[in-house]
Amino acid sequence: MSDSPTIVLVHGAFADAASWAPVTRRLLDDGYTVLVPPVFNRSLSGDSAYLKSFVEQIDGPVLLAGHSYGGAVITVAGVAENVVGLVYVSGYALDEGESLGQLQGGFPDSELAANLVYAPYPVDGGEPGTDVSVKIDAFPQVFAAGVDPETARVLAVSQRPLSAVAFGEPAPVAAWKTKPSWGIVSSADHTINPDVERFGYQRAGVRKVVEIDAPHLVMQTHPAEVAAVITDAIAELA
Repeated sequence: MSDSPTIVLVHGAFADAASWAPVTRRLLDDGYTVLVPPVFNRSLSGDSAYLKSFVEQIDGPVLLAGHSYGGAVITVAGVAENVVGLVYVSGYALDEGESLGQLQGGFPDSELAANLVYAPYPVDGGEPGTDVSVKIDAFPQVFAAGVDPETARVLAVSQRPLSAVAFGEPAPVAAWKTKPSWGIVSSADHTINPDVERFGYQRAGVRKVVEIDAPHLVMQTHPAEVAAVITDAIAELA
């Protein structure tokens, strides 16, 4: 697969790179070059700047796949010159000048909204920030429904919170305006209203939308289907 793009898998809020593990394993076994960087979940501008820098240091073309908040991150970072396509996985396809809060605000709340926890964290030389995470007892149902219960218990206590700043920060650019994109809707998603995913993908003019009867962590419950969307995108780009 040396002539294929490097696949960069981007995790979202309340998760980390390990959330992609079942898909990562399949892609590696099939001979693809895969990288799964950390997303620090501090701000949309900071997270996307880091990812863009990470991508620009890769030799050759890159296909970005972003889950959940990772979709917003690839929307901005995807303007990097060597990015050849975007795959949204239960993700936010923001428009230029639009924030997560604005996109979500146009649709009924998911179960996530009533199950969030807010905690302060220190910021050098400024007011404390606010970390947002999912209530541990609600996490298995709201975020990890369909995942093995023992695995969900571990994920619930090892969340990577998202700073509240990220919810209100507008995307300065929208890479889908110049890069081809693909999308996966998790139709049983309790974290993001599936209609938010559908609307964003339709507006972005994604080449193909795949609906999977899956929870938010579709990469954990349906890794073969997610990997297939990614590899089909690579085949189409070729």
